[in-house]
Order: sequence, then structure tokens, then C-alpha cells
Amino acid sequence: LISFPDFAECISDGESIDGAIENGLDALKATIAALKSKKLPVPAPNSGGVASGKFVARVPKTVHAQLASRAQKVWPGVVSMSASAVTNGGRSPCGNQS
Repeated sequence: LISFPDFAECISDGESIDGAIENGLDALKATIAALKSKKLPVPAPNSGGVASGKFVARVPKTVHAQLASRAQKVWPGVVSMSASAVTNGGRSPCGNQS
């Protein structure tokens, strides 16, 4: 898997390291071309991209309900719990609770 920190939407892979690099460069060129064609800003190298800090994920209603229930018990909200889980390498701040 190959990704570019300045281009969150640009991810590629390959069957070998060389293949991943080649496919990644093709994907990067296509991403830059698409941004330019839509008159969107192209991030400067090492700029961190256009990340706003906003994280949105669609999950099934049942998963959302479970997260909301756990978050109310331990954290002030689902957003705090999700942010904590992400910054903790995917480990739940709630421990191994179900």
C-alpha cells in the first residue's frame, strides 16, 4: 500500500514494491490532474494536505447506537471516544468492554 500524506484521497498498491511505487506515482499524477481540472488547491509538498481536522465516517445504525451507548457511560460523546481511539492506535479508551 502506498499513500501520500499531502493527498489523503490518493492511495494505491501493487503486487510488488516496484509495482506499488509505479502505481502510486500514476495515482498521484491523476490526483493532481483532477484537482487542477476542478480548480481545487494542490497541496504544497510536506504541507500536511488539506486536512481540516474533521473526521466523518458512515457506520451502520446498530454500530452507531453501540458507540453512543458506550460513549455516554465513559466519555462525553461519541466524537471524543472516536478521537481517543484513533489517537491511541485503534485501542478503545474504554478497555475491553463490549
